[in-house]
Amino acid sequence: MRGTFTNLKRLLLASAACVLGAAALTFAVDPLQLFRPSRLVSAFYSDDTRMQNAGLIRSQSFDTVLMGSSLAIHFRQSDIDRVLDVQSLKLAMTGSNSRQQGFVLEHAVARGARRVIWEIDDWLFVDAPDIDADPYLSADLYRGTPKGIATYLFSAAMVKESMFAVLRSIPPLREPMTRAAPFLPVKFALSDVDDIYALPRDVDRARAYNAERALAAFAYITDPVRSRFLGEGYGYDAMVRHFERDAVGLIRRHPDVTFDIYLPPYSILQFVAMRDASPATLKIVYDLTAVIAQRLTQLPNVRLHDFRAIKEATHDLGNYSDVIHHSPIVDAKVLSWLASGEYRVNPKTPLASLDELKAQVGAYRVKQP
Repeated sequence: MRGTFTNLKRLLLASAACVLGAAALTFAVDPLQLFRPSRLVSAFYSDDTRMQNAGLIRSQSFDTVLMGSSLAIHFRQSDIDRVLDVQSLKLAMTGSNSRQQGFVLEHAVARGARRVIWEIDDWLFVDAPDIDADPYLSADLYRGTPKGIATYLFSAAMVKESMFAVLRSIPPLREPMTRAAPFLPVKFALSDVDDIYALPRDVDRARAYNAERALAAFAYITDPVRSRFLGEGYGYDAMVRHFERDAVGLIRRHPDVTFDIYLPPYSILQFVAMRDASPATLKIVYDLTAVIAQRLTQLPNVRLHDFRAIKEATHDLGNYSDVIHHSPIVDAKVLSWLASGEYRVNPKTPLASLDELKAQVGAYRVKQP
């Protein structure tokens, strides 16, 4: 019996040593760069932006952050820096809602951001769980609480990433491991922060973005079998509350931060789809836009830009992969429009661009190939 207890004790001690050793490895390597910028091994980054942003905010130098959804995810920081003459950090998250975005921005501002470039669309303000109940974003990781740090250090996935980072730092293995990283079951595979969720530079734009794809997406979402989804999550009163809480509340808490907020250039087909298949949803979008324009243009630290009625972009269906997601060509135009301020909403006539959009949507007729 004594031998059994001795063996059990040894097993427990060995297990504890392995667990603590694994945690020590993660702390030393710190693949997320949560404690410090990478020093022991080369830095690598992940496309899991809800997780990666927690490390980027702590490890990168920046004075400007870009926030948004999938409509802003493909910007490159180098392009933002060059066009807007800033030191930027891209924090866009695909499919994110206003609670997630506001929470992440709060932490970025606390770390020194003096300017926020924020892509805001109507879907952003749909109902969402409280940030501490959100299964897709670890609030404790951003806050650096004991729970968040422990979850990070004792994560088997992070141990795997740390071990891979060590192997990748061995000179004979560095090049082959770096080349193989995108094809291996590891998240931290990007060697350049500029490549986080950016399209490959050699992407076939004509194949990825064209009128055929945009029109096919329009036909799909307006099919009577699926058209009800156009209004899913849209509720005017709730969306206004979320806008006031997550956007206006954040802006007012930081009067020394400049917010460049823009309404993105959806293709005209998005609004026409609502017009034809879900007019009640389109009314909510228009009404919510009116509130956003009137409220934001009255805040002294906000510059609101509306890109939704720029026909040269939004009516050229070759710019789109579906009815909303635009090509890198439009990304470049967005940056130039922000730099010039050409489409900034005038506080004296905050609804002028909305009225122009309404006129375009009312007059547009879909031309099927």
